[in-house]
Amino acid sequence: MLVKTYSSTLCGITSTTITIEVNLGSGINFYLVGLPDNAVKESHQRIKSAFKNNGLKFPGREITINMAPADIKKEGTVFDLPIAVGILSVSKQINHENLNKYLMIGELSLDGSLQYCKGVLPRVLQAKKEGFQGIIVPQQNYYEACLVENIEIIPATNIKDVIHFFNQNKKPETPPIQPKTIKPHSNLDFKDVQGQYQVKRAFEISAAGGHNLILIGPPGAGKSMMAKRMPDILPPLNINEALETTSLYSVSQKVNFEGDLIRQRPFRKPHHTISDVALVGGGGIPKPGEISLAHNGVLFLDELPEYKRNALEVMRQPMEDQIVNISRANFSMEYPANFMLLAAMNPCPCGYLNHPKKKCSCSSYQVQKYLAKISGPLLDRIDLHVEVAPVSFTELSSEKLQESSKTIRERVRSVRETQNIRFDKKKKNRNNANMNKVEINTFCKLSKDSLELLELAMNRLNLSARAYDRILKVARTIADMDSKKDIQQNHIAEAIQYRALDKMNQYLA
Repeated sequence: MLVKTYSSTLCGITSTTITIEVNLGSGINFYLVGLPDNAVKESHQRIKSAFKNNGLKFPGREITINMAPADIKKEGTVFDLPIAVGILSVSKQINHENLNKYLMIGELSLDGSLQYCKGVLPRVLQAKKEGFQGIIVPQQNYYEACLVENIEIIPATNIKDVIHFFNQNKKPETPPIQPKTIKPHSNLDFKDVQGQYQVKRAFEISAAGGHNLILIGPPGAGKSMMAKRMPDILPPLNINEALETTSLYSVSQKVNFEGDLIRQRPFRKPHHTISDVALVGGGGIPKPGEISLAHNGVLFLDELPEYKRNALEVMRQPMEDQIVNISRANFSMEYPANFMLLAAMNPCPCGYLNHPKKKCSCSSYQVQKYLAKISGPLLDRIDLHVEVAPVSFTELSSEKLQESSKTIRERVRSVRETQNIRFDKKKKNRNNANMNKVEINTFCKLSKDSLELLELAMNRLNLSARAYDRILKVARTIADMDSKKDIQQNHIAEAIQYRALDKMNQYLA
């Protein structure tokens, strides 16, 4: 007799349906085929103990289990439940009539209870896409599974719940759905930042167009303070972004779900001792790295020159392609990595180069060596280079009210809506920073005066073709903030001003 049950395996944040075929033959052997890893192979012992401790009969005959497609490696313990149900069905302990309507995932304990599984959200999305009536999940995953609508979610605490469901159509009790509340923004607000108007302007441009930003300034100038306030001026995630971001965190087990999607844009701040694998992703068992966990949000690298050179260089391709490809001998997978890079650094080793009051103790060679820790190709991929000057006592002690994050966020939201309308027909981009060459030529046309100004800057600063494109993208965002259809000369001039490191390198040369 042959019975089929259905489960799924993950590849990155996408799910593939796995058909589990259970056949009962003559003999007393147990065969598990279809590229299972050690965790899947060990399911045999967990299932036998769970059957024994729940008064179920494990067939004393030859059992052959095939996990199709057989050329995809099966990893993890989520296959315990569908394998166990297949064995119960083929031995006529479970009614097999409705097995093809439900996808099942769950790790079995020796007492038959079901344990929490990671990556449930992408599996539920795939089950819905492929037309399954419902999905059976451990009760601990119920809130996460309920994020997907129009598919039946069956939470089970024990294998007996699954047996009663198929034999008696008795659904297990479901936990009460918790009311969905919108989490408030953090208590970090730009109104607490005195002065620094030009830097705040750069933050608003960065948030409005999705541009990468680097801050260069002495210690104590407020670089980290302002960087931590970036998430509060970004618009909330839309539904597609929220599902994608929540799926990433589900796969990486970085968050506990309480019945709602992740609505706030991620803000990741890894320490400068991080390895290249932890930053980009991968490892023996591939997992998303920090740049993927910052997908649709912000990756903040404080003290940028202190990071390992290899760790920084491996970010270059993901910053261009917005995906991370992890390849192994037998498989490859992709993780999304569409993030805004926000970085901060000192202008020199002592930190006081160009300081208005303190004298720099570094030689020209030391400054060049320090700046050389960040490669030119990486700097080329950063749109805005902004110098942060120390705040004067007069500004620090001023009681003048500063603009709040909420006010800035509303302007950013308006500019983002303008970009959504612009790119709606192509459905490729969501902001100006992601424009390709064709779109730059279409939406960033310049007048003769603007072209002459840009040519002058290119020649004096020895800018690359990539830096040329970055200036045009920033100018397009500035024009959007001014509600202008065409880029004007003052927009180009302001965009050129945000190339502080290019000017610094030219001066040192």
